[in-house]
Amino acid sequence: MVRRFGPEKATVVDVARALGVSHAAVYRHVKTKAELRNLVVQRWVDEMMPPLRAIVARPGPAPKRLRQLFDTLIGAKRRRAAADPELFTAYRSLAAETQSVAAAHVDELVRLCAAIIRSGIEEGKFRHVDPIAASQAILYATSRFHHPTHAMEWTDPKIDAVFDDVWRILMQGLSVEKDVRRKKSG
Repeated sequence: MVRRFGPEKATVVDVARALGVSHAAVYRHVKTKAELRNLVVQRWVDEMMPPLRAIVARPGPAPKRLRQLFDTLIGAKRRRAAADPELFTAYRSLAAETQSVAAAHVDELVRLCAAIIRSGIEEGKFRHVDPIAASQAILYATSRFHHPTHAMEWTDPKIDAVFDDVWRILMQGLSVEKDVRRKKSG
């Protein structure tokens, strides 16, 4: 219904009709149109998160897993934007309206990223930093590449090279090797 009518015009009655039930039946599960919108965005987020959680849970060097986390996040959002641009635009609009769902999604991304950073500190690969603050900084610095607001930029043929440059700078700042080189030259 969101794809067919757009997020502004899709109603609970439309959803009920598409499901072949009465709108009262839908209202037993969803109290308001806002709650329905939250559920739509939550479903979208829920479908995207399992591969990201799996990367955090698997063994391996933290720097590699951190890059995999972001490559997977970026890839998932780009695939959705390319496969169904109208629906992706609708999700982008809905996400802007469903602040609690979007905030919870960002909070989980921060926690996942922080878990990898924490393991990188334990491995001696990353400097001793606040994992949550570092995670927030990395998410913010890379938002152009994964935040739906920037979806129109994702078709730029240079976007991957720009991401690689941003990633290299971020990892240089996080890496212990930078500190070692500085101490040796100092």
